[in-house]
This record gives sequence, structure tokens and C-alpha cells, in this order.
Amino acid sequence: MDAKWFYITQDNQKVYIVDGEELPYRSCQSKRYITKVMFMCAVSRPIYDADGELIFDGKIGMFPFTKQQPAARSNRNRPRGTLETKPIKSISKEVIRRCVIEQVIPSIKSVWPQGLSKHILIQQDNAKPHINNNDPDFMVAANSDGFNIEFVFQPPNSPDLNCNDLGYFRALQSLQPKKAAKTVDELVNEVMQAFIDYSPSKLNNIFLSLQAVMVEIMKCKGHNNFSLPHMGKGHLATIGMLPRNLMVNEDLVRECVEYMQGKDKTQGLQYLMNELGYNEEDLVFI
Repeated sequence: MDAKWFYITQDNQKVYIVDGEELPYRSCQSKRYITKVMFMCAVSRPIYDADGELIFDGKIGMFPFTKQQPAARSNRNRPRGTLETKPIKSISKEVIRRCVIEQVIPSIKSVWPQGLSKHILIQQDNAKPHINNNDPDFMVAANSDGFNIEFVFQPPNSPDLNCNDLGYFRALQSLQPKKAAKTVDELVNEVMQAFIDYSPSKLNNIFLSLQAVMVEIMKCKGHNNFSLPHMGKGHLATIGMLPRNLMVNEDLVRECVEYMQGKDKTQGLQYLMNELGYNEEDLVFI
């Protein structure tokens, strides 16, 4: 889960036109203050059955931070008092709490496939407005209807460990400007349509890229000074050799464990063992 601003237009934009075609006209009140709307995006990895048929597309929801506000003055388009959609510009903790409890969690419960574990982890970054697991309202909503939903926080200064920042937001932004939005409602509709149109197979590829990033982080011992890896996932999918998960070299795992032991990273080692279901003896390599 992550949030991002989407703009109604861009300061600089490249378009292709044929000879004799007029340049598209764009205008706004101020070049410095272009209308924008923040969206909260929640996605999971798509799920396929043994025959490769899609069971779950991984799309939890795309939630705009907007409000309905009566127009203060009349103009040629609408009379005074008409409800207009306005972006919420100040994203406070209360706004985030309301979005998570009233939109994200109900959406998870409505689209989550039957038969899967209802213990769900929501990854988010460390932004100050975000709520945590100790929030009373969140605890009530997250532990109802048989679900056990928790927050986990991604490491600081590591946007590549979030699939939204890794590639999903960039992909949505490439789809969104295909139609020129003139109002906030049109911008919201464009972003929502881009979210709906995005292919689950491409979303699955982003999660594979996320695994590849994790391997690169292991290689550089937890730092973020690495280049994004390229696997040729499109070609691998075409020839039927796209892996479900990436394998990690045992020597690399050994190096990382020894590095953490040498740095006395006991908390990290304990977390690793808990996640893998190991005990201390399992981390002794022969």
C-alpha cells in the first residue's frame, strides 16, 4: 500500500502530431500550482491456479483523496451551491486512518479469495501520517470477520522494496494521460480506468522484479547502491519459462548470515529466523 500524487497535466509533455494537425491546447490557472489528486493504491500479487488460469488479479483498490464541496459562486457551467469534487490537499493522520478503515480494509475483505489465509500483512512506508498496529480503530476493523490484518513497515530509504514505487505507479502514469482531463472528476476517472486496465500479468512481473531487488540488496549487504536488475520477463513469459519465484544462491545466504553475525545484527537474525521458521541450529552452515 502506498500513496501518490497524480497531476491533471504536466509542465512538459511530448505529443506526436501529423502534418497540418493543430497542437493540443492545454491551460491552467497557474503553471506553478497544477491541479493534483493523491491516491492510495493497494495491490497484492496476482494468483494463478495450476493450469495458469487467473484466480485473483491482485487489485485491492485505488482510493482518491477527494471531497464534495458546494460551489461558492455561480458561473456559466453550474449555479452556486452545486457540489464539486475537490482534492484533499492536507493528508493528515486522520485522513489516512479514515481511508484505511473505511476503504482499504473493506475492499480487502470483499475481494480476498476464499480458501486463502486471512492473516494479511499490509506493507507501508514510514511516512508520519501513517497509522500503526496500535491504533484502536484500526485494531477493531482489522480483527473482524475472521481476518487478522497487520501493518509491516518497509526499510527506510528503500522505495524499491515497494512494488508501487518499483514500477506500478510509473505504469499507471503512462496509461493515465491518454485522455486530457480538465476537471478533478475527469482526472479521478482516468486514473481509476488506468488501474482497471492494467494487466495482472504485468503486475505479477513487478512482484518478480521486487524479488530480484531483494537479491541485489543481499549482494550489497543491505545497502541501496545497486542497479535495478533486468530479467527479460516478457521473453521468458513468451517461451513459457517465467519462474513463479526466484531462487537465491545458498552461498549468498551464507555470506549474509555471516555478515549479520559479524555486525551483531541479532534483531535482524531473529526476524529472519522467525520469517523462515528456523531456529539457531538451522543457521549453522557446514
